[in-house]
Amino acid sequence: MMLASKGVSPQNAMLWSVITSLPQPIVAVPAFMCADSFSKFLPFCTGFAAGCMIWMVVSEVLPDAFKQASPPQVASAATISVAFMEALSTAFENFSHDYNSEDASGFFVSLLFGLGPLLGGFILVAFALALHVQHALLMGAASGIAFILAVWRPLQLLVSSKMGFFSLIFLLSLGAAFVHVSSSSILKLAGRKKASVNNLPTVTGFPVSVHTLQSFLSCGAVAFHALAEGLALGVAAPKAYGLGRHMVLPVSLHGLPRVQLLLVIFGATDSWHSAIAAATLIGFVGPISAIGAILAGIDYSGLDHVMVFACGGLIPSFGNIIKRGVRLDARKGGFGVAIGAGFASLCLMCTKLVCLHTPYCNSAPEAVR
Repeated sequence: MMLASKGVSPQNAMLWSVITSLPQPIVAVPAFMCADSFSKFLPFCTGFAAGCMIWMVVSEVLPDAFKQASPPQVASAATISVAFMEALSTAFENFSHDYNSEDASGFFVSLLFGLGPLLGGFILVAFALALHVQHALLMGAASGIAFILAVWRPLQLLVSSKMGFFSLIFLLSLGAAFVHVSSSSILKLAGRKKASVNNLPTVTGFPVSVHTLQSFLSCGAVAFHALAEGLALGVAAPKAYGLGRHMVLPVSLHGLPRVQLLLVIFGATDSWHSAIAAATLIGFVGPISAIGAILAGIDYSGLDHVMVFACGGLIPSFGNIIKRGVRLDARKGGFGVAIGAGFASLCLMCTKLVCLHTPYCNSAPEAVR
């Protein structure tokens, strides 16, 4: 925020935020390994850090704030900030008193569910911008990822005999029909007011293409799939021992294929700002549904049916996307499908290998199937 107020570009401000945050994870590992030794220095380090923060606020932040804003505005902003931090502190204090270690573990693992899409999204944006990747390739990759996500869990249920073939096909068809009818209705409703052949007027007056609207509707199907996975994660995650620290790797790998959201929006809008914003917003769906499942105390019964229904919804949504990619460039679109399918398969297979050959998933195997 300080850098942005000084006119620093968003990219440089984000870069400096990451750089200044690096000492925390770097020091955390040796501190955890040598907790007894570091505990002797903790009071000194805490006091020194507090003194530095106070000095920065008094000597740097407040003088600059009074130069750029009136005293009432500065006082109001400071009051809101203090109130927010106090509310956050109170929430964490009540959380530690009202919930047991299983609930705390579930909350922690639920938040980790968004780690994979976040890291993968930044990597993909940098890769696409640096190499000037074609839209057809991006849309093909998103469709390939969606196809693997759509068939992965249903095939597992079928092979393990947890669900019958006809029940599986029925739920997949029902999910596909629901998303197809919903998307068609929205497109028809928007098409009645279209200003030209391919442009749809919005409330703000900005023209939104039909293909862009289809891409955002596809993101809705991905959000519903993330909701179903989040519910399953919320049921299983409280069983993870040690505040879920042993599930960081598998849960992150399991959420990594959801970078398809970023591919879809970036391919449709050619704006990495919109892509990251959409991926971030929908990335919250999984953790929020997982936390809701923990608070509601639901069990696992019926969640497989919800998951298969959500998997069916991915099929028609990304069918439209791959059609456009193939129209733009059939060869690159097909190559993108292969890349996306391979990427998603690799992530999900790595999750299974981690669960099979390490103790990571012994505590909550249902969270990272």
